[in-house]
This record gives sequence, structure tokens and C-alpha cells, in this order.
Amino acid sequence: MKFVFITGPQAVGKMTVGQALAKITDLKLFHNHETIEMVRPLLSLATAQGWDLVKEIRESVFRHFARSGQEGMIYTGVWAFDSPGDRAYFEGIFALWREECPGTEIYIVELEASLETRLARNRTENRLLHKPSKRDFEWSDNDVRSTTEKYRLNSLPGEITEANYLRIDNTHMSAEDAARAIVERFGL
Repeated sequence: MKFVFITGPQAVGKMTVGQALAKITDLKLFHNHETIEMVRPLLSLATAQGWDLVKEIRESVFRHFARSGQEGMIYTGVWAFDSPGDRAYFEGIFALWREECPGTEIYIVELEASLETRLARNRTENRLLHKPSKRDFEWSDNDVRSTTEKYRLNSLPGEITEANYLRIDNTHMSAEDAARAIVERFGL
């Protein structure tokens, strides 16, 4: 089993690169907004209760998929590297995969792009189609800016210690080119 985690700041292109990667591999894409958009109409994501439900759904999907015998999964998410809680959360996800499906190969792909590029991508048709919560442009653009100021959303050199790690500056790269770079680097 393969578990490819694509991380980076909001609107860097995680889902779009994941979609392109899924097209050229046998991996299935589960992007983080699938759970966010499901829970958002039911419970406020400004509450612990809302986020707890999001995490429980994700964990259930991971557990069931890990036992499915399929080739693997692509998952996307924003990692605040200066948050010990985020580190524990993602390390817990990696441990879950290794527990549920011993021998799972973990791959981490970190995307980075300029703030200007991310603000432009924040309004793309594909993003808005799959992430209805981003359709409030004033709120969404402000969220991209404020989280960039509040958190460190890209790692420092050597901070990610998984053996299968790749960092891509996709500011001037198509999602398809980024997906091909991932396949080539990891032999997917």
C-alpha cells in the first residue's frame, strides 16, 4: 500500500496536483476538503466538535481504505509546521497507516508557491467546484493571507524526516508536470 501525503499552504495546488497524480497512477485521491465540506453545513468548524467530526471521518476512511487491498491513496492537507498539534496529528495519520496496513510506504510531497500565485489559484474554477467554502472570496483570500502570517506552512530544511520526501516549488509548474515529477522521484 502507498500513502502519498501532499502538503503545503492553502491554494498551493495540493488537490489539483493530487487529481493529476491520480490520473497517471492507480492511486485514489482523498482531498481534505471532502470532509470539511461534508461537516461544514452540520457543525461549525470554529468549534472543537466540528473539527473532531472531520478528524473522525478521515480516520475511518483511512482505516477502511488501508484494509481494502488497493494500490494506495493520495491525501492532501495543510500542515502548520510551527504547531506541535499539527505534527502530532500527521504523525498519528502515518502511524495509523503503518498499523492498519503493515509495510505501507509513506510518501510526503510538499508544495510551495508564492503568495501571489496562491491568491490567483484561490479563485480557480476547479478549486471552487470542489471547495464551496472558498466561494466567499473576501473571506477565503483573507484566510490565505492571515494563515500565511500566523503559521509556518512550509517546512525548514531537514524538518521532514520521512525517507520518501519531495519538495516542489510549483509557482510556475503545471499540476501535470508536478505529478510527473512525483511519479519519477518515487517510481509510482
